[in-house]
Amino acid sequence: MVKTFKLEILASDHIFYSGECDELIFPGQDGSFGILPNHQPMITCLNAGELRYRTGDQWHYAVVSDGFVEIMPSYVTLLADTVERPEEIDEKRAEAAKERAEEKLRQKQSISEYYHTQAALNKAVARLKISSKYNKHKINI
Repeated sequence: MVKTFKLEILASDHIFYSGECDELIFPGQDGSFGILPNHQPMITCLNAGELRYRTGDQWHYAVVSDGFVEIMPSYVTLLADTVERPEEIDEKRAEAAKERAEEKLRQKQSISEYYHTQAALNKAVARLKISSKYNKHKINI
């Protein structure tokens, strides 16, 4: 039985990770999905939030925006607009984006504008949550 699978995490502008993986956890529409080797084939939506994947004994973390995930028994391809490591997140910029989206939601919008604004808000909130969760012990020198 295979103990790992090939994982490709692709952002719209770069390859975030390509290599072997033991376990993957990502946010979906119905909550978190956990993927192990030899998973049943499926395609599902990726929601903005925390992504975790394990290689050997080490866990790696990232924040992802909306996208899609293709799961096969021997590989997983994750496609997202953006993928960032917690230490790459600019908290001030994310907070400003959150405030802009919240203000825009209070205004009258078309259905399409509303969904775009809600997606922007979800992304900003996910970035802030992951950044504070993993960078709280970071020391500025």
